[in-house]
Amino acid sequence: MIELDGPQRIDKWLWASRFFKTRALAKSEVLNGRVLLSDQRIKPSQTIRPGDSLRIVRGTDTYIIIVDCLVKSRVSAKLAETLYTETEASREARLAAQQMRKASAISAPVKRPDKRNRRKIIQFKSRNLN
Repeated sequence: MIELDGPQRIDKWLWASRFFKTRALAKSEVLNGRVLLSDQRIKPSQTIRPGDSLRIVRGTDTYIIIVDCLVKSRVSAKLAETLYTETEASREARLAAQQMRKASAISAPVKRPDKRNRRKIIQFKSRNLN
């Protein structure tokens, strides 16, 4: 892993730290306002330094991280975790949201009723209408 001394573009760092699969995707997420630097909207060419605070929205998850290290190119997933520190509040909020999604998935119907069950439903509803 080759560390950088100076600043680095935000889109390149997001790609190198494996938050997004491609640099183009990282760029579009920054442009769409899903990546904030110190709670401010930024451009993909914005430079970051170690110690900067980022808020990254990926799908339903929100990460609040502190940049620890800058790298020259994309690194492995294990090394990517060492490039930043996620705040404790962010981690707890993500885990709580994940538990809520799991709980709602359990209560959701497993499948649609088949032909026999649909007929029973129709028969039940027609009895109650009379």
